[in-house]
Amino acid sequence: MNNKSRVSVVIPFYNCPYVDQALESVLVQSYTDIEIIVVDDGSTVHVEKLAPYMDSILYIRKENGGTASALNQGIKAATGGYFAWLSADDIFHPDKIKRQLEMLRSSGLSFNHTAYYCINERGERLTEAVNFPFASRKHLLETMMTGCTVNGSTVLLDMDIFRKLGLFNEAYLYTHDYELWLRLLPYYEWSFIKEPLLDYRVHEAMGSVIHSEAQRREIKRLQAKYRMQILRLLRKEDSK
Repeated sequence: MNNKSRVSVVIPFYNCPYVDQALESVLVQSYTDIEIIVVDDGSTVHVEKLAPYMDSILYIRKENGGTASALNQGIKAATGGYFAWLSADDIFHPDKIKRQLEMLRSSGLSFNHTAYYCINERGERLTEAVNFPFASRKHLLETMMTGCTVNGSTVLLDMDIFRKLGLFNEAYLYTHDYELWLRLLPYYEWSFIKEPLLDYRVHEAMGSVIHSEAQRREIKRLQAKYRMQILRLLRKEDSK
């Protein structure tokens, strides 16, 4: 049985030189009931960066299978009542988990995401806040039909979502996050924090750059798969 107050932060790690910075950002969270699960997806370099943190993390090593498979391995090992995903090259702001838990508990909802900043390899800020507030549920549905505006590392969600709808779909190597968010839409209302609580690192070695064409193909498949579902939800909103 999961500890309802605990947050399980899953960090999928594959040859990422920034993983120590990601870990430091979780260790200094103002909310302290956190477990850190690092799932090493068959890394061949930068594994030594984990050595100073082994007493503070649950370390799982597996054969390379992609981010979705690493996230799912971490979720299966988690003991928390809430799930947060942190990409190994991104950085949580110190109050991220605390602010999101407060939002979920006050709203009674199960899913929250936040605005974020983009940073470069040196940690320098590249953008103002990247912010996608939704004026209404209809606006959310229309937006999600055209693309994914939810950054996975900004999400905090109740573990009950996985028990109800299943884990990340490992068939989608590059858009597993978008697929899950689309799968959630009929069942859950979302909350959003306009304040940036994450630094999202943009660099040439990131998966969305290296695999951009494959990602575009997956996005088209997903939008075709879920188009009718979203249209039904939009009609439902229009009838209210």
